[in-house]
Amino acid sequence: MTLLFNAETAESARPQRTRMDTSFPPLRPLRRLCGLCVESVVLALLAASLVACRQDMHDQPKYRPFRKSDFFGDGRSARPLVSGTVARGQLREDLLFASGKTGAAFADTFPVPVDEPLLRRGQERYRIYCAPCHGALGRGDGMIVRRGYRQPSSFHVDRLRQQPAGYFFDVISHGFGAMPDYATQVPLKDRWAIVAYVRALQLSQHATLADVPPEARAELEKLPEAR
Repeated sequence: MTLLFNAETAESARPQRTRMDTSFPPLRPLRRLCGLCVESVVLALLAASLVACRQDMHDQPKYRPFRKSDFFGDGRSARPLVSGTVARGQLREDLLFASGKTGAAFADTFPVPVDEPLLRRGQERYRIYCAPCHGALGRGDGMIVRRGYRQPSSFHVDRLRQQPAGYFFDVISHGFGAMPDYATQVPLKDRWAIVAYVRALQLSQHATLADVPPEARAELEKLPEAR
């Protein structure tokens, strides 16, 4: 009796195994996970195949600047303009505007109206491109001259004060002495703006009170320097 009771008690005390405990894990999540893995592998292989077939722009056949060419007879990869052709926007119909000359002589007239906007533009361009050598007032004492660069002539010497406007335009366009040309950096109209501002600098350093317009003369007379 005791053995039977113990056996029944032990059997009843043992945890009952349900259907969920004896079945395998659900297959639907596993199938979904496997499907995602397959899609990822396919996309990765597709992306790799596209990258392998792509030709980068740095692989294209081209010449780097100033590289030698074995194709052209002169050995240059950069080709000159075809004779008789003009690049778009490079037609110089106005000789004075494009060269600063009338015929073979430098012109002393401006091909653009000299007004306040032009002078302000000239002042801005002058400070960027000219002042490092020529100085803020055109005396040839710019910062790089103080650091050892060859000193340019002052704009206020008689020789340069007597030069026509076209002379300064030509120097900006083609350079002079140690000064390189600024044809690439400064467009045509901006060169004339700089020339106009140089003329204003020359006038400012040799002007008298009588040269000042009457409406502005009163303001100058208030300054200590004018007394």
